[in-house]
Amino acid sequence: MGDRAFEKRRWTLEDLIADKKGPALEEAFDEVEAAVAALEAKREALTPTIAEAAFVEILRAVEKATAAGTRLFGFSGLLFTEDTGDQESLALRGRVDKVIAEAENRTLFFDLWWKKLDDENAQRLLTASGDVAYYLETLRRFAPFTLSEAEEKVINIKNVNGTEGLVTLYDMITNAFTYDVEIDGETKTLTRSEVMVYARDPSPARREAAYRALFGVYEPRKGELAQIYKYVASDWSAENVDLRGVASPISVRNLRNDIPDEVVDLLLQVCRDNVGLYQRFFGLKAKWLGLPKLKRFDVYAPLDESSEIYPFAEGVKIVLDSMRKFSPEVAENAERVLAENHLDSEPREGKDTGAFCYGVLPELTPWVLVNYNDRADDVSTLAHELGHAVHAMLASDHSILTHHSSLPLAETASNFAEMLLLEALLDRNDDPAFRRTMLAKYVDDSYAMVLRQAYFVLFEREAHRMIQEEGATPDQLSAAYLANLREQFGDSIELDEVFQTEWVTIPHIYATPFYCYAYTFGLLLVLGLFQRYKEEGEAFVPKYLKILAYGGAKAPMAILDEVGIDIRTREFWQGGFDLIAGMVDELEALS
Repeated sequence: MGDRAFEKRRWTLEDLIADKKGPALEEAFDEVEAAVAALEAKREALTPTIAEAAFVEILRAVEKATAAGTRLFGFSGLLFTEDTGDQESLALRGRVDKVIAEAENRTLFFDLWWKKLDDENAQRLLTASGDVAYYLETLRRFAPFTLSEAEEKVINIKNVNGTEGLVTLYDMITNAFTYDVEIDGETKTLTRSEVMVYARDPSPARREAAYRALFGVYEPRKGELAQIYKYVASDWSAENVDLRGVASPISVRNLRNDIPDEVVDLLLQVCRDNVGLYQRFFGLKAKWLGLPKLKRFDVYAPLDESSEIYPFAEGVKIVLDSMRKFSPEVAENAERVLAENHLDSEPREGKDTGAFCYGVLPELTPWVLVNYNDRADDVSTLAHELGHAVHAMLASDHSILTHHSSLPLAETASNFAEMLLLEALLDRNDDPAFRRTMLAKYVDDSYAMVLRQAYFVLFEREAHRMIQEEGATPDQLSAAYLANLREQFGDSIELDEVFQTEWVTIPHIYATPFYCYAYTFGLLLVLGLFQRYKEEGEAFVPKYLKILAYGGAKAPMAILDEVGIDIRTREFWQGGFDLIAGMVDELEALS
């Protein structure tokens, strides 16, 4: 791989579609139309007694239509994240959304037929479906909550012009925000990713300035952003609970994740039971920083006064080397993302402010977006997102219908990559002070990934209830969020009321309700997996790669059962917190 790949760059989307306008784009639209028409032509063949071979032929048509639509949808979505203010990209996204909704409506007959098929014939066809079996099982899991074809078509159209449009509007508004931050007497205009670098700055004044700049921009728009959320949450409940009959708003996500409600409830309860661990850590951290008590502005404060800089090329090398030590196959897959220029790493105005990996099609190397600002956090984020890419590539031999893992396992490779990175960084430097700094940072990050995400979901659960039962106002939702923060932090943190606006800054609760417990699930799972790696050494590597290679071809609980992990028990979830507690114990000893 050439040196140029180790520079911050903008990605290329040519492997999906050659250009955002012109013949190649129109060919992609034509491909969707042709694939949908080919599937429609097979509708009359769908009878209860259809032969297995004919059914498999129809499955191939479903795959082809799905791939054509996914290519177009992925291209328009990735293009939009490059510059969320670009009018051509926005127009294309709107056009694609309508085409995809129409395609879904025209092919909806297959899903509905399969869900209503009698059990005996369904089992007969499942046996012949090969890699697509779990996809088909998933469809039948939704059978009790499926409406008529006409109603489902109306909902698809409603979603494009309703909630999806509202979420796009939220993205447009918030990604266009810039933040004026006073740093050492100089006012800087920054993007969100750039301003949040200062949340981990050694200077208390800079940390507070960063948060106040963030909330200062959101506060005047809180009313309209909160109203968007109320519409999204109301629609979620109206469609899924009222019309479809799902037990509760969070049950919708659990059903999609194929995780029982009681397992998710247990996960969230164990998180609530362990708030004292992080409150203890924050108390220790205040002493290390020479403060009587941490302010909420200080939660991610580094323990030392120097913030080490990791230029992009160095950060990439550290990440790839950490992966290579574990498994050359893992490192080679991660390196492909850079070699094929599927990584967008440069911060720039208008670009999506977050980080993500999108494996659009099984046969294509995933696209990864980060905003790399040369800090340790950015190295961790790079490792995290490249971990996602590795997961997708290891599952690339699956059908497009079973390629993507379910959300609970989607964070496995990403979090494991961060653990490998932490180990690599500690191996590079045996100074006890450095070890304390890195362990403390990991506990900081585990708070952000485990407890904070769980409490986002606890807030969502309460917010959806308040909106449906009480018609809650934005101020009432903000008060509920502040109460949520007070439960998290107890007396360990001095909580400024400016943080009551924080909930409107969280894109996930708008775009994918109740998504965030996947992060909690993912890190607690990985802590257990990493412990097994330390115990078993190289013998563990094939087991780990097997988990990733399943993609979404098997139920998440079944995959974990295969490697001896039982997520139905309190002991499993508590084990992750116990490992973090061990880090806190070591930190206390190091200090």
